[in-house]
Amino acid sequence: MAVQPKPFSAFETMIAWRYLRAKRAEGGVSVMTWISLIGITLAVFALIATLAVRAGFRAEFVDTILGSNAHVTVYNAGTVDQQTGRIDRQITDYEAMAERLRAVEGVTRAAPLIKNQVLATVGDRNAGVEVRGITLEDLKGLPRIADPGTAQGDIEDFALDSTEDGVFPIAIGSGVASTLGIGVGDKIRVINPTGNRTALGTSPRVNAYDVVYVFSAGRYDIDRVRVYLPFAEAQSFFNSEGKADEIEVMVEDPERVDEMSLDLLNAAGENTQIWTWRDSSSGFLRALEVEDNVMFIILSILVLIAAMNITSGLIMLVKNKGRDIGILRTMGLTEGSVLRVFFMCGAFIGIIGTVMGTVLGCLFALYIDQIFGILDSFSDQPIWTPDTRGIYFLPAKLEFWDVMSAVGLSLFLSFVVTIFPARRAARMNPVEALRYE
Repeated sequence: MAVQPKPFSAFETMIAWRYLRAKRAEGGVSVMTWISLIGITLAVFALIATLAVRAGFRAEFVDTILGSNAHVTVYNAGTVDQQTGRIDRQITDYEAMAERLRAVEGVTRAAPLIKNQVLATVGDRNAGVEVRGITLEDLKGLPRIADPGTAQGDIEDFALDSTEDGVFPIAIGSGVASTLGIGVGDKIRVINPTGNRTALGTSPRVNAYDVVYVFSAGRYDIDRVRVYLPFAEAQSFFNSEGKADEIEVMVEDPERVDEMSLDLLNAAGENTQIWTWRDSSSGFLRALEVEDNVMFIILSILVLIAAMNITSGLIMLVKNKGRDIGILRTMGLTEGSVLRVFFMCGAFIGIIGTVMGTVLGCLFALYIDQIFGILDSFSDQPIWTPDTRGIYFLPAKLEFWDVMSAVGLSLFLSFVVTIFPARRAARMNPVEALRYE
């Protein structure tokens, strides 16, 4: 009794590999093999590169939010002024409220803040800016703002009651500095349209400040509008002595901020509201999530189309190797062995293409800055413009599960589309295959 060979034995692998390397003159389809291989490689490369850019963009976007803004902002719900009918939302007991918020487990910082929008001017240049009044210690608690690697000047100078010429210091974003054409050591005028209150009404208040610090938060929309004043000076400038507009809270784990909302509300007291970083960016984060899912589906279809080339190549291979199949079957090769031979032909293409695509995709993610630098050298304008895309560069972040999902999808599709032509070869009648030979 003949001994049946084990599945995927050495001779089956040898036959499959020989068929893949066969030239057209020998009845092979080497051209189709190369087309299938290149298609799988490019599809996997595109999928991994897209997933890496998506992960990097979200990580950079979230990091700029968490590094330059409050994780949670606490507001006063407001009380109605009986005389004017206006709603007053300023916080009078801000020190006590900040202390209660600091006592909540997981809170790392609670800082009273003054916030208003004014006009900044230098010579004939003007810019609308958002002034935030904050203490030095609280300003240093914002990683993206206090980063010495991207900033100009000394942040410690922000603590001065006044500079050498008796003028209060100010910290401005790099976008504001670029718009106004100034830097550290220059003066800037800030105009509050409703600053001075007199018997005849209100008149603009104009103060000059010395620029002691220029920061770059990594987000164009932040750097081009935000400036910081010392907390006490901001209170005076906006007629808010003894008051704060809001309390900004930083927590240890921003991803769990929703779980802390109730504790923060209870600590803040009655008639308060909170606004988390997820609330402020929820629309953009949802758009990113939808885009991620759509892009993954589209690129999965691209991988499927590339994998279908394997099917067409194997069908041609089965047709050209009909005589060989008939001879092997008459020599005792089973249907299972024939199926496995042609299955391995397609699987080899899928595995090699997947490996090559994975390597290219990972290299693209690792050297994306250098690649874009080369592409920019061939263009008059940079490919990535921060004023339209928010952040200053296109980031890429390799995530293990993103790479594994791309690899798994490619291998799965490559194996599945190989089954049909492999079964067709296995079911070929050896008599019919050799009839005209």
